[in-house]
Amino acid sequence: MTVTATDKRSAFRHLHEAGCFVMPNPWDAGSAILLESLGFKALASTSAGFAWSLGRPDYAVSLDEVLDHLTALAGAVDLPVNADFENAFAHVPEDVAANVARAVETGIAGLSVEDSRRDAQAPLYDFSQAVERVSAARAAIDASGSGVLLTARSEGFFVGQPDFDETLRRLVAYSDAGADCLYAPGLRDEAQIAALVRAVAPKPVNVLTLGLPVAALAELGARRISVGGSLARAVLGELLRAAEDIAATGSFAAFERGAPGGRLNGIFAERLGDRP
Repeated sequence: MTVTATDKRSAFRHLHEAGCFVMPNPWDAGSAILLESLGFKALASTSAGFAWSLGRPDYAVSLDEVLDHLTALAGAVDLPVNADFENAFAHVPEDVAANVARAVETGIAGLSVEDSRRDAQAPLYDFSQAVERVSAARAAIDASGSGVLLTARSEGFFVGQPDFDETLRRLVAYSDAGADCLYAPGLRDEAQIAALVRAVAPKPVNVLTLGLPVAALAELGARRISVGGSLARAVLGELLRAAEDIAATGSFAAFERGAPGGRLNGIFAERLGDRP
């Protein structure tokens, strides 16, 4: 049976209604299919992982490249895919709306818009503009009639401004502006996570895992857990260790830790067989 974008969006919204789920972050179609085979219920893109796969640093990828990437991810699996849509590749609300509308067309089930400006002198959009940007994203999604789930991210803890009161103020305002889910990547203090959950309830909160296990985050009230670029870093770290060992010692011992080719071929062949 073909799983449509509408099916995926409905399933994604249902996941946010109760409980806690892990949403790992693949960086290409192959890693997405492998994660799907392990039983995860939803996936999310990673701006860092995708950029590294192209041989670039994080945030050095164009809007058109990201849209093509999201189309590939959403089309590779039957799971809902949430888009790491950075700052929507725009500053003014009107351009945010236009770009979000384009992202919706890729088949994603959700997307996040962050309040980071990528400017070391002024890391975050000022409060009023940040809220307007979330409102613009909300309006674009509503106009599409797609049901795509909107996550608003406040990046203070990621850009050197770890002010919890300001982060909380922003996320409450983003919730009021129409965000369906709230997210403060870099937040790791358990009391602060619990306070954020209470402040925006009953709306769900996404937490980037920074060492706390699933059970602990679920106890704090997190509805959704993502891993950002950590899986991509783990894979690239293993590649570097194996290649450095070859270069330094001539040893190929690291290959013993590799996934069996038969298992990989079996997973991908099965997925290909599911395609109409």
